[in-house]
Amino acid sequence: MKTAIVTDSNSGITQEQAARWGVRVVPMPIIIDNEIYYEGVNLSPEQFYQYLREGRNVSTSQPAPEDLTGVWDSLLAEGWDEIVYIPMSSGLSSSCQTALILAGDYGGRVQVADNHQISVPQKNAVRDAAALAQAGLEAFFRTVDTGWGQRGIQSFLDRYLDDLFTCGHGLGEIVLTPDGREVAALLCADPARVDIREGDSPLDITLCVRDGIGPAREVERRELVLFTPFQPETGSPCGVSMLRSMPFLAEILMKIFEAVGKNWERTGNVRFAVVCKGEDGAAQARCAAVAREWSAAMKAGRDGAVRDFVCAGDVEIRAIGADNQVLDSEVPVRQILEQLVARTGIPPFMLGLSWSSTERMSAQQADIMTSEIAAVRRGLEPVVERICEFWLRLKGFDDRVDVDWLDVNLQDEEAEARAELYRAQAEKLRRETV
Repeated sequence: MKTAIVTDSNSGITQEQAARWGVRVVPMPIIIDNEIYYEGVNLSPEQFYQYLREGRNVSTSQPAPEDLTGVWDSLLAEGWDEIVYIPMSSGLSSSCQTALILAGDYGGRVQVADNHQISVPQKNAVRDAAALAQAGLEAFFRTVDTGWGQRGIQSFLDRYLDDLFTCGHGLGEIVLTPDGREVAALLCADPARVDIREGDSPLDITLCVRDGIGPAREVERRELVLFTPFQPETGSPCGVSMLRSMPFLAEILMKIFEAVGKNWERTGNVRFAVVCKGEDGAAQARCAAVAREWSAAMKAGRDGAVRDFVCAGDVEIRAIGADNQVLDSEVPVRQILEQLVARTGIPPFMLGLSWSSTERMSAQQADIMTSEIAAVRRGLEPVVERICEFWLRLKGFDDRVDVDWLDVNLQDEEAEARAELYRAQAEKLRRETV
């Protein structure tokens, strides 16, 4: 059941605050020199106090019945099931009694709450009623089931964001309880199952899913499906992976590492060339004997024994490939890894890459990283908003939401404090020399 909260401007709630809290405010009429003004609409507090200082004839009145019922009727027409109206105290104005009489014509759909409060206490009562939605939403975010034994919106967003970057789009689902009155879980689905049918324009798209064998079918309850493409473009309406250029770079890296591995394998398993020199007829027989003795000596070494090798005559023994130059792999590997780092926008040390023993994040890198985090948040914000709006509608609250992220500061606090000290010292010297 959806319940709307309405109060009057005597609560001190501005129209901006009302929009942020999801409540409605009926402006109180104020008569100044026989001219009617409406508080918070065409009369600000500054103007009101200015008229008082000027000695104008000022009086107040209760909202006109048609104005009050007009607000109620518009809310019910918007789909609200019931209305709770919190006017100023009945001991100070007849507006509460008038509202009680008018509410009798609405068959119990409008409830008037006379809490005998005014101004700040009245404002607090309205804010407490509106805060129920905030508290319930925060509790939902902390406890919602996200599958695989995990709970909380953060675990869902972690998987969703990983799919968004690696697969080019994120796919999730809002799972309801059998009676449809509660959100049972937030689950991430296989991104490979989603497909988009394009229409005549980028705005004309149909979201489809694949269920095993057969063509993709259109999603039945689109409001329960969460889908976010990453940087969609012509020919790729489902988005493109942030790592789409990575396979080419990864293939080069694998070739380099494979070559390095082979070099080390040869180093650990040395091959020798034994050359017997001589022109007499016995050279061939002596060469065969040398080969047998050398093989026996190498075999004994592999078995952990020590065996001397003695040879007479002109014999040359050398390791095969010992004269070849070992290729330097550090430079090309770093160049390729730098391409990966540039593509992801993540500092090297966060990827386990340490290219300097004194490497640390500079102020510029911290600013870039903060910008990257802000961009990621902007990508996830529509998903969070949809989840919030759906839960609020399900619970009967106003579904207008604002997503407030915690501030991210990657700057070195010690360095910032030292800089602030230097600025203060410079300002002190400047004042002393003036």
